[in-house]
Amino acid sequence: MEHTLPPSRDLVRSRLVEVAAHLLATDGPDAVTTRSVALAAGVQAPAIYRLFGDKTGLLDAVAEHGFASYVAQKPPVDADDDPVEGLRAGWNLHVGFGLANPALFRLMYTAKRTPDGQATLESGAAVLRKRVWRVAQAGRLRVPEHRAVALIQAAGTGVVFTLLDQPEDERDETLAELAWEAVCTTILIDTRAAEPLGPTTAAVTLRAALPDLTAFTPHEGALLGDWLGRIADSGPPAPHQETAPPRRDAP
Repeated sequence: MEHTLPPSRDLVRSRLVEVAAHLLATDGPDAVTTRSVALAAGVQAPAIYRLFGDKTGLLDAVAEHGFASYVAQKPPVDADDDPVEGLRAGWNLHVGFGLANPALFRLMYTAKRTPDGQATLESGAAVLRKRVWRVAQAGRLRVPEHRAVALIQAAGTGVVFTLLDQPEDERDETLAELAWEAVCTTILIDTRAAEPLGPTTAAVTLRAALPDLTAFTPHEGALLGDWLGRIADSGPPAPHQETAPPRRDAP
């Protein structure tokens, strides 16, 4: 007589996550209950508690799965493409993914981070940091890399949440594009306007090129990187303002 082996723990876990993600996408977060997920997955409800602890743990796993799917869609950072266009492609992917997966996107950015989920999030952030670094190498970045990354993340996620809060048939379709243009104005040098290269951009560009420079010892390179970072973080100088001459009192 043949004996059918029970599915492995990992297989059951993956099945539960996939079922929960499907229910979330089709029927919303209220549809994701331990009972509905167990029934759809063909397992007993206690299996969810053994594998995830509770419903919150299951939703955390769904968020982690969502991040992994999102990161997998990101195109590789190709050294031959235009770095600014690569940055824009990443922005479009982020906004498009959020609008196409509203319930999952909300969950991804509100669920607590497990160690595996944090690692997946970090891998996605690393892609963005590399894209920003390439823009800096090209001499197009006017602000420090870390500041550009933070601004892109904040603006990109913020614009998705703003659009998701609007009725779908009333969404401002130009909002994401306007937000991107605002980000570009803040972080990028406008080559079309023949904008002069200020000290901040020069420092950002040289700092991005440090890994390729061989003229310095590791200690010297680290010291130069620190100095350039200080210049970059100081920002552009304040605009010159004319001061009125001191008033003379009447004799």
